[in-house]
Amino acid sequence: MTSRRRRRTLLSEINVVPYIDVMLVLLVVFMIAAPLMVQGVLVNLPETLSEPLPREKNDPLIISIKSEGTFFLETQATKNIPLGLDEISIQVEKILKANPSLQVVVRGDGGVKYQKVMELMSVLQASGAEDVGLITQPPSS
Repeated sequence: MTSRRRRRTLLSEINVVPYIDVMLVLLVVFMIAAPLMVQGVLVNLPETLSEPLPREKNDPLIISIKSEGTFFLETQATKNIPLGLDEISIQVEKILKANPSLQVVVRGDGGVKYQKVMELMSVLQASGAEDVGLITQPPSS
């Protein structure tokens, strides 16, 4: 008597449908969360009609001024740390030595005193910033 054993072949399949579902949920979460992750100091930008500056290849160096006149240099090392004008001068000079063609822009709150903006502009010019731009937002209709 010869008994034949039937060999079963194992099917190794991975059901990828749950992985696709998880991936799509993560995609939706990141699409919703990305606009909410605004970096930098919260300032109320003045509203004006103006042409945008031509965008350089590198991200610009951003210096923010809050309404009470505190200055912030928006880099990884100095993020959300209020700095004095002398500290900003030292930091900007170091950054511009490494990258002299870096675009420098100022994000000033609409309620900041004009004197503070001019003091900052003077410090930036002394630090080697040749071209300084001002960030505004378009008027809300």
